[in-house]
Amino acid sequence: MQPIANIGVQGKRYVLSCVALFSSPVMDYNTLLADIKKKQFRPIYFLMGEEPFFIDQLTKLIEETAMPEEERSFNQSVLYGSDVNTTQIISEAKRYPMMAERVVIIVKEAQHLRDLDKLESYAENPQNSTVLVFAYKHKKLDKRKKIAKILAKDHVLFESKRIYDNQVPAWVERLLKAKGYSASPKALQMIAESLGTDIGRIYSEIGKLALIVPKGETIDEHMVETNIGISKDFNNFELCNAINRRDFKKAIRIQKYFAANPKDNPLVVTTGILYRNFRILMLMAQAKKSGSPENMLAKEAGVSPWQAKDYLPALNFFDVRRIARIMSYLREMDLKSKGVNNQGTNDGDLLKETLFKIFYQ
Repeated sequence: MQPIANIGVQGKRYVLSCVALFSSPVMDYNTLLADIKKKQFRPIYFLMGEEPFFIDQLTKLIEETAMPEEERSFNQSVLYGSDVNTTQIISEAKRYPMMAERVVIIVKEAQHLRDLDKLESYAENPQNSTVLVFAYKHKKLDKRKKIAKILAKDHVLFESKRIYDNQVPAWVERLLKAKGYSASPKALQMIAESLGTDIGRIYSEIGKLALIVPKGETIDEHMVETNIGISKDFNNFELCNAINRRDFKKAIRIQKYFAANPKDNPLVVTTGILYRNFRILMLMAQAKKSGSPENMLAKEAGVSPWQAKDYLPALNFFDVRRIARIMSYLREMDLKSKGVNNQGTNDGDLLKETLFKIFYQ
């Protein structure tokens, strides 16, 4: 697995890859943040990738740290890739600071630039008094191109990749550990199931916990419920558990709670989490059918051993064919929630109808 921020430094070489798993995920990222806070700036930062949160964090920190506020009006520029071209950016980057140590150029929405190859000559001989930052979101450079190789060799090339749903609990656990906390498995799962892969929101909610919970304590489901607003008894994690244990009464109680609190429990989120639950069950059921031992089913499904205990009971009730049928029910519910072949059934009743099918058809 890849680290959240794998930083290699060899002379001028400073290549970063921000992925989200798993080797020292936050500490390596914090190493880069620490360099910026210590004002150890590089001439060019090229921040690219599908996960915008880390790009935004680094851009904001450079913008706030590189020079005092009173120097920014003359020496700091914020440009937008949709409004300028690379030649204009280079021209701006080549100017000298006015009564300041450096010039800072922030290029937001840099993914809209169409002539980045023109950056090659500047990258080979940059203005040392300029810090040039590209926020290149939702895309990445072709690393085979010359400009990418120059940036990787002499500057900061940072790639930020989205994490997968099944990686979130371990990612949250490492984030908490870096901040001096541990967490119960249920608390981790509650955070992961409720916040999904929204890294910005996860950081925000854990930041709230860090203000309240003393360092060194174990965060449990009660703390999550109290401080993040996720019910420990009525959430998508508990709904999946009820289904996996064939507890229909509990599943319906949760459905009624969701129906009474639709803004906090949107059906689109529940549908995605239920579909993921049955996708994992499908992988485990297929592995079991092919003869894999029980202790290997978690690995086959891409979940941790402590997560597997929440899925294993379901294999007593759901075989491959039934799981496939249930996944079709979930797709049908998703379409109906978006108005396809739906004569006015609300989200609460759609979920109730689908639960009846899951348990009894």
